[in-house]
Amino acid sequence: MMSGGSDELYGYLEDSVRAYNPTADFARLRAAYDFAARGHMGQFRRDGSPYVTHPLETAGIAADMGLDDDSLIAALLHDCIEDTTATREDIERLFGAAVADIVEGVTKLTRVQYTSKEDEQMENLRKMLMAMARDIRVILIKIADRLHNMRTMEYQTPEKQREKSMETMEIYAPIAHRLGMQRIKWELEDLSLRYLDKEAYYSIQAGLLARERENASFFVSTEERIRERLHDGGGNGSGTGNGEVYGRIKHIYSIYRKMEAQSKTFDEVLDLYAFRVVVDTIAECYYALGHIHEIFRPIPGRFKDYITTPKPNGYQSLHTTVIGGEGIPFEVQIRTREMHRVAEYGVAAHWKYKDGITAKSSDEDKFAWIRRLLESQQDSDAQEFYQSLHTDMFADEVFVFTPKGDVINLPAGATPIDFAYSIHSAIGNRMTGAKVNGRIVPYSHSLQNGDIVEVLTSNASKGPSRDWLGIIKSPEARNKIRQWFKKEKREENIVHGRVALDSELRRANLRLVDVLREDTLPRVLEKLSFPTADDLLAAIGYGGISAQKAVNKIRDDIFVAARNRRRDETELSFGDSKPARHRNPVSGVVVEGLENCLVKFAKCCAPVPGDAVVGFITRGFGVSVHRGDCQNYMKSRGDPDEAGRWVNVEWANSDSDIYYTALSVTANTRDGLVMDISAAMGAMKIKMTSFSARDTGGTTDVAMTIEVKNSEELSAAMSRLRGIRGIREVRRGE
Repeated sequence: MMSGGSDELYGYLEDSVRAYNPTADFARLRAAYDFAARGHMGQFRRDGSPYVTHPLETAGIAADMGLDDDSLIAALLHDCIEDTTATREDIERLFGAAVADIVEGVTKLTRVQYTSKEDEQMENLRKMLMAMARDIRVILIKIADRLHNMRTMEYQTPEKQREKSMETMEIYAPIAHRLGMQRIKWELEDLSLRYLDKEAYYSIQAGLLARERENASFFVSTEERIRERLHDGGGNGSGTGNGEVYGRIKHIYSIYRKMEAQSKTFDEVLDLYAFRVVVDTIAECYYALGHIHEIFRPIPGRFKDYITTPKPNGYQSLHTTVIGGEGIPFEVQIRTREMHRVAEYGVAAHWKYKDGITAKSSDEDKFAWIRRLLESQQDSDAQEFYQSLHTDMFADEVFVFTPKGDVINLPAGATPIDFAYSIHSAIGNRMTGAKVNGRIVPYSHSLQNGDIVEVLTSNASKGPSRDWLGIIKSPEARNKIRQWFKKEKREENIVHGRVALDSELRRANLRLVDVLREDTLPRVLEKLSFPTADDLLAAIGYGGISAQKAVNKIRDDIFVAARNRRRDETELSFGDSKPARHRNPVSGVVVEGLENCLVKFAKCCAPVPGDAVVGFITRGFGVSVHRGDCQNYMKSRGDPDEAGRWVNVEWANSDSDIYYTALSVTANTRDGLVMDISAAMGAMKIKMTSFSARDTGGTTDVAMTIEVKNSEELSAAMSRLRGIRGIREVRRGE
């Protein structure tokens, strides 16, 4: 749009919209302009123009993108909530909920105060902006708003110029880049450089003007030579008909960046020119490439085919660098008209040049593909692409503001409690309530992207509640609450720890009194690394160690101590007579001479019922059961230091127990192999608890763990696997 009076600017806006969407609702558009003009009446910009010219220019940029009616109306109204008496409810009543949502989203972004320039803050802001965009048009209008502000930055103070230029370079230009909006990205970068390094900007600009005059004939002749060759096809009938050819000088910031990265002066930068060929079909793209390589000498290694392999954000073109007749290198980009629209307007190409643009364009599912574009950057290698994908898929994150505008990154589902502890431990410990977007909310309130969170505190607070541990989502908050209880509530922790430990011991058929006995407690405390019983109970009470973990570590010692006491008591009662041997199974196994001892199955051989088995008494971890043909057993039984620790064990009669065993599969690599293995196990109702497959070049190695009841079921499963096409070997894991 051109500068001028507000009514004149509105006329330009209507003309621009009519050119790409003649069915637009111009009455509604006019009503939005009138509403904005009334709201901003008496307000002026720094250059002295009526303030309403800014939303008009912003809407004009949105029209250049080809956005829909709701977007244009929201652009006209984007400052109304912030700078006029209008409310969201007013906008929704007059222009609909979709417009009100977009305006409110832009308003939230406008309120952000960029008080920190650290890398982490900038990355949080970039991610937050994109995560907030339930409707991507919020971002598009905010970018249009920033672009117009940068175009008029000359009227701001030097401090404001540098501040806004830094924000633009570090936040808005990268977002435009990720959205594929190259034209706007280039302009944002050039305008920012103008204020961040004024000397370099004007030096490069002067150099480009001089070089342009110097090479004017080269520019024109090269463009005409390409055009003629494409139209006549070199006399072989492979012309591209009405293909368009035009050249440009690369934008200032890209030259600046190359000079900085390669430590070159302007005169040493040779490839300043780029030519673009736009044709109708993909086939014509490759015809054009062949013609260009015939008339100019291509530079080896400088050809890229983004048509066959598009960039992650959908960009497609053929890129080649060649050397002209004057020895000047230049780049040629070849693309179809549709590819060109995507390259120029990025996500906005979703609307531009579409027939029958309606309000339905704002439906949520229309933007699902656009959000996927946010997952990656345009110019990235495989590793960068993976890292970008990892950091930008923030379904598990939420971004909220402090009242000062700093962005805080929390886990999805986070509460005001998580927010308080992310600020400081003292804030969380003195928390008495919270406000979200100005309204009091409960502690369990789930924070959403873009919320402004204020924590209410009091020096009279009694500290955090144990109930908070069941609400919070962040490990940071959980640790800080536990530390508070550790320090402030020792007696209470001991009581809670005693209850928790007693409950867990009962589940293991043990008693707390057996742990606290004089002959048992020292060994327990040594094993768990606590000086006193109260210290152990207090740690369990505040969460420093779980009761389950403590019981797992000491269970064997308690069993052994209890067994020895019963043996001693029996000997005292019956003299030389021997008590009957107990035959109570544990985990489906009967261990000779021991009752209720901890039993575990060795991972090295994973025995199942039906296998010949033997037991090994471990140091502090019960009896480990091995197969009779286990290599570890075969090696150890001849060792005099170990031989005495092997005991007889046998399977109990039980069909209800489940056993885990590992299988190794070697197969010829083919499509569908993993699916066939899964189907075979599913058909036998055998559960796989772990599965991994690795292609080693024509051969696939599969490692899996399955649940079986006995060796017969295991043999049947292995036979079923051997019958699958391509499988060469199935063996039990060692």
